[in-house]
Amino acid sequence: MALLRRFVTKPFLRNIFAHMRNFSEQESSTCPLPQPENPCKAPRTKGLVLGLYTNPDDPFDIGALTPTGKRYNAMVCNRLLELLEMSPPPKKGEIRLFYNVDPEFSMVAVSGLGRACQGYDVFEQMDEGKEAIRIASAQGSKALQKMMVRRVYVESFGHAESAAEGCALGVWLYQEKKRKEHQKYIPTIELYDDCDWTGWQIGLQKAAAQNLARQLMDCPANMMTPTTFAQNAVEVLCKSGINVEVKVRGWAETQKMNAFLAAAQGSCEPPIFLELSYYGACKDERPVVLIGKGITYNSGGICVKEPNKQRFMRGDMGGAACVVAACRAVAGLQLPINIRALIPLCENMPGCAAMRPGDIAKAMNGKSIKIESTEVAGRLCLADALVYAQNFWPRFIVDIGTMTNDMKHAIGASACGVWSNSEALWEYMLAASMHTGDRVWRFPLWDHFTKLIADHHAVDTKTYGRGGTPRCGENNRVAAFLNEFVPCGDWLHIDSYGVMFSNGEDYPYLRRGMSGRPTRTMVEFLSQLVCHRE
Repeated sequence: MALLRRFVTKPFLRNIFAHMRNFSEQESSTCPLPQPENPCKAPRTKGLVLGLYTNPDDPFDIGALTPTGKRYNAMVCNRLLELLEMSPPPKKGEIRLFYNVDPEFSMVAVSGLGRACQGYDVFEQMDEGKEAIRIASAQGSKALQKMMVRRVYVESFGHAESAAEGCALGVWLYQEKKRKEHQKYIPTIELYDDCDWTGWQIGLQKAAAQNLARQLMDCPANMMTPTTFAQNAVEVLCKSGINVEVKVRGWAETQKMNAFLAAAQGSCEPPIFLELSYYGACKDERPVVLIGKGITYNSGGICVKEPNKQRFMRGDMGGAACVVAACRAVAGLQLPINIRALIPLCENMPGCAAMRPGDIAKAMNGKSIKIESTEVAGRLCLADALVYAQNFWPRFIVDIGTMTNDMKHAIGASACGVWSNSEALWEYMLAASMHTGDRVWRFPLWDHFTKLIADHHAVDTKTYGRGGTPRCGENNRVAAFLNEFVPCGDWLHIDSYGVMFSNGEDYPYLRRGMSGRPTRTMVEFLSQLVCHRE
């Protein structure tokens, strides 16, 4: 036993195991055994998203594939339909995932589209067919993204623009501040079996614009100050051929923008006024003026908001983000239109020099404003920007911002609120929202609210006015207040407070976080103006 223990050493055992391994490799090379392929270990480089129309009234109907799906099914010898018959048909927005259907695609996601031949619903004020395409392409792309697919091919589902919007919005998420090794991979998206390349690129441009707005809004307020926002705008827009002028506090003082300066005086962050210029048409053509509210953080000032209401105040510059993103999309699409965009940027903080309830500020047009609450920084900024817009002899003016919590109570996240003195502008905006699925709803611009705001013996205007509680119909009062500073001409005001945040359920192609709405509607609105003129 001692002699055996002496010879059986570790080098001896290693030689024995190496000899056995070589022998087994020789045996396997001479007599290879068939090894079953493991789909989970296959390289997931390419995935495919196809659509399936289903009848929700008949749970036993397996549905009908889209024309592209039928061609693919014929190419794989009817194997896709055989797999679909083994599982319940996917309802609208549901996914069925299949592996190794053919050698080219490691995974195929079949998305439910609901009923076939969906179109514009007059009651919903939305094109249900396009919205179903966005949901289907987003859900299929997200399912493949979850399985670490590197390249996702998406069919057009009959409308390439909507398919591109859905999948590009669906796979994007804010993860800039996360370590790279823990970030989710965002796959490359390509069009499959369709020649509508133009529509696909338009959809990608619109989705990229909304994703840019989401990125700006989701960035925390300590990293997205007025100065940082201006730097980001310069970096993004100058590459697209848009001129950006950054104006500082001294310039605002020379312009007598005292309302804007009153909103900014409580913060140590200096206010900045951005002026963007895009010339897509001849320079003699009157520009469209876009104004975005740019309160990078709104604490409420001395009238501090409740902590629960401050959670999402990093997104109070949603109007400014929407305007910057829409301008980049217009430049990317090369629309023949002239645009001037005005973005007043500041923080509303309770500093030692902050504005106080009861203070009176004089706007650029000379009107005096009684500040009844320091939460109203947004409307003070927009008031001076509206007056300044008259210097450009605008074709019309559109301002947008997250103005009042009343929008959330009124219609929630279903739509943005719109006020306008022009029936034509409202019709254009409504038509744009029908196509994008990002709806708008019109509220009244009655003299009743104007009297509450402007009929006072001591000052020209008040931020809330009289009658009822200060919060009674505040969204309509904000529109009436801003209307006092609109120069002569057509004007449209958008309140996007209710749609600022997405819970990930109302719109399946938007993950939980800042929504970036209504960027795509704004781009579509400007595109329709161009098409109508031509």
